[in-house]
Amino acid sequence: MQIVDRISANKISYTVACVSSFATAHRLSKKDAFSYLYKNKAIAFLKEYYDSEHTLSLDDAVEDMAEICRQNGGTL
Repeated sequence: MQIVDRISANKISYTVACVSSFATAHRLSKKDAFSYLYKNKAIAFLKEYYDSEHTLSLDDAVEDMAEICRQNGGTL
């Protein structure tokens, strides 16, 4: 596997793990969690700040995503 493909696969895996953790923390289905996070720009945040976010715990990432959502009109 090429290095670029591996980095992309890591980003996708990390995003899936974050969405799953967010869903569990907020008692949502994974589909509903993804929709909420996408709508409120937390998925874009994870993509943009992957280099620093992936060094944090998933709990920290869930808190960061929740804050980004609140800043963009989310109400969970």
